[in-house]
Amino acid sequence: MSDSTSTTLRSIEGGRNSDEVRVVSVNEYKQAAQCLAEAFADDEVAGYFINTPATEHWSSKRKWNLHVSILQYIVAAHCLKGLVTTIGPNYDCVALWMPPGKNMDDILTLFRSGLWRLRYKLCAEGKKRFFTEFMPLLHDTKTNVLGDRDEDSYYLVYVGTKPTSRGKGYARKLIEHVTKQADVEGRACYLESSNAMNPPIYRKLGFEVKQKIFLSRGLRSVELDIMVREPANPRSLKSASDLDVLKKRSNEIENAAEVSA
Repeated sequence: MSDSTSTTLRSIEGGRNSDEVRVVSVNEYKQAAQCLAEAFADDEVAGYFINTPATEHWSSKRKWNLHVSILQYIVAAHCLKGLVTTIGPNYDCVALWMPPGKNMDDILTLFRSGLWRLRYKLCAEGKKRFFTEFMPLLHDTKTNVLGDRDEDSYYLVYVGTKPTSRGKGYARKLIEHVTKQADVEGRACYLESSNAMNPPIYRKLGFEVKQKIFLSRGLRSVELDIMVREPANPRSLKSASDLDVLKKRSNEIENAAEVSA
């Protein structure tokens, strides 16, 4: 991505004010991934592909490096084809979204993001868990839950805050940055939660649990909550000016996603 494109993306939300949401360019994927790596350091799903019987002898450093690499590839793919946002002075909280009509399934994105490297970096069992269990399960579940709205919804793939930056409301701001847009457009938002403590938080933001799914190739099953947020009635907005602001934000984010594709 050119420097001019990066500048355009950064200017969308008014620069690097630590209290403002801004779009992350592909040139910043490593910094954004580092935030998510710290946020999901102890997450069961994040470790599901790494902690297998075949990797018991691996050092902690080797496992951590693979954990970081996986997130770097995923963040890069979303910078290229989706929407990555951050807030805070040093990538303190990061969210990965896949907007309506977007996906990262094409061969070019697979190679440009580095996701293809997982075929070689994961152990044999890790590859089975990631490619033959996890990815198909997430795809099929989202299709079944959303039905004909599957391609017309916002998908919150990741949102994570560095442990040292929690309690500042960063995650809420990143989520509401898109859910307000979804309300204007009349679109649903979808996510999977791997932390049992998170659904009550997401409920406060309008999400509801639709079902649970399980990853079952490990010694014990890993549970994920599937949550959907239905669009709020635009009439509930405080004023016509609020609607105008949200429509402007909607256009800006859509343009950013197109520029980074």
